[in-house]
Amino acid sequence: MQVRLAIKLSALTLAILLGIFFGMGFYTFYYAKGYSYLYDDPTVCTNCHIMRDQFDGWQKASHHAYATCNDCHTPHALIPKYYVKMENGFHHSRAFTFQNFHEPIQIRPKNKHVLLDNCLRCHDNLVSQLVSVGSYHNQETMDCVRCHGGVGHGPRE
Repeated sequence: MQVRLAIKLSALTLAILLGIFFGMGFYTFYYAKGYSYLYDDPTVCTNCHIMRDQFDGWQKASHHAYATCNDCHTPHALIPKYYVKMENGFHHSRAFTFQNFHEPIQIRPKNKHVLLDNCLRCHDNLVSQLVSVGSYHNQETMDCVRCHGGVGHGPRE
């Protein structure tokens, strides 16, 4: 009898703790508008105040009419795209929660690789000669934003 009661109390305690954990998780996801990150709407990036300058710059930039945030900053295959979004969401949430981020915000090397791959994918017909083997601008050393930093987020001030 005692053992059954102990098992029932343990199960009840576990159920309550899991309910609290998932309830807080779902509320946080709802409060932080986490669902909005599943779409491609560029205004989502302004959920974080630190991204306002990038969004405003993008609206003034030459790519505004052709590309949204996800066109440049996420892979285009379905699973890698949402993996990068999930990884960045976790990284940004942790950084903003603990106020541990660089201001102005900077792109991480892994994300810059995604960005540069997308530059080359969209502009392949223009740059294919530049990135050929033996060229000064090859895929390993290519850094499009070093010279063309204003096309995605407008002119730097």
